[in-house]
Amino acid sequence: MTPSSQSPAPQDPAARAHADSLIGFLADSPTPYHAVRGAAELLEKAGFRQLDEREAWDAAGDHSASGGGRGHYVLRGGALIAWYVPAGAGPATPYRIVGAHTDSPNLRVKPLPDTGSNGWRQIAMEIYGGTLLNTWLDRDLGLAGRLSLRDGSTRLVHVDRPLLRVPQLAIHLDRRVNDGLKLDRQRHMTPVWGLGTPREGDLIRFVAGEAGVPAEEVTGWDLMAHSVEPPAYLGRDEELLAGPRMDNLLSVHAGAVALAEAAGHDGLRAIPVLAAFDHEENGSQSDTGADGPLLGSVLERSVFARGGGYEDRARAYAGSVCLSSDTGHAVHPNYAERHDPTHQPKPNGGPILKVNVNQRYATDGSGRAVFAAACERAGVPWQTFVSNNEMPCGTTIGPITAARHGISTVDVGAAILSMHSARELCGVDDPHLLTRCMSGFFTG
Repeated sequence: MTPSSQSPAPQDPAARAHADSLIGFLADSPTPYHAVRGAAELLEKAGFRQLDEREAWDAAGDHSASGGGRGHYVLRGGALIAWYVPAGAGPATPYRIVGAHTDSPNLRVKPLPDTGSNGWRQIAMEIYGGTLLNTWLDRDLGLAGRLSLRDGSTRLVHVDRPLLRVPQLAIHLDRRVNDGLKLDRQRHMTPVWGLGTPREGDLIRFVAGEAGVPAEEVTGWDLMAHSVEPPAYLGRDEELLAGPRMDNLLSVHAGAVALAEAAGHDGLRAIPVLAAFDHEENGSQSDTGADGPLLGSVLERSVFARGGGYEDRARAYAGSVCLSSDTGHAVHPNYAERHDPTHQPKPNGGPILKVNVNQRYATDGSGRAVFAAACERAGVPWQTFVSNNEMPCGTTIGPITAARHGISTVDVGAAILSMHSARELCGVDDPHLLTRCMSGFFTG
């Protein structure tokens, strides 16, 4: 039998259904603000309800009229903290936390965006995070984000059609470009969006119109570019999934699905939590980042709402565990020498345990045991990632969470290629396998 006549590999219907859901989530989440709204909508279908940080929380809100548990979530900017308090939970009941982040490297609109030269109208952009700049060249880009209005409210906007483009210089004008592309972040990454003379206020007038609000009511904005090419299955047998912002919306989506499932589980011995932070890609130091006070504030208030005090909070934290879930590196077929020779995660091989003894990842032996038990409980395979000793290791929210809150933390994730590209690649089965691992973690 020739390769071209072989039958496609069988696929797990549950994994395919999960991938379909992830595709929709990625497409609807061009910014952290859209991502947390989408995760909140998913949780609301499971009975979760939003709490206002400005209001008092009390134990009456922790249980339903039938005596069962109740799920809550808090939204702040591009961050979401969601948790489910099972029936019988006390003030010192520990937490089982899945941590992730909502932001991805991209191009973001500057405060004075309208610019251009030589008859071209352009938009001034700032580089956010460790972006693979070349992946944003000659790509049709939309614009999305958050508008802040004069009355203090905000409005999300999503222009999901070709609007911007960062044009690359033709090879005729740079004959050595294939010997090494060098991009000036200030001069070469300014997209075009039309012809003519730049006029101050043009972009915000346009975006306000797309959002259906008067331009004069817009007093602030957080806008960013995104590729308008939709996520898609890839390969002869559609074993792969290509799409934007998998780092790290893949984990946010998995955590939301797993938390929604855990909310209906009997016999929970810990309080399952999803902590989806913003600003991981630039250090996490913000009021919505993992190095900020949001998670600690929410967990403490939950303890106090159940009648506890400082001693109960300390006991709860001491018994808690966090899975810091972020994407990791699958072995690259064209650059296998860049990987550790004995640790080479493969697509569709299951979630990865991320290890670095210098604490770029928070995993230790006890964390490994927790992760292994969760995978065993869920019946999923798993892999291990360790960096090549000659390659600097990245980091995650894991060490930050462990150090800031004193909560035992283990770093995990899904293996992908093209991390920090405008378009990344993973195995179709892996998002579902990661979700099952999280479910085993929450319910174990």
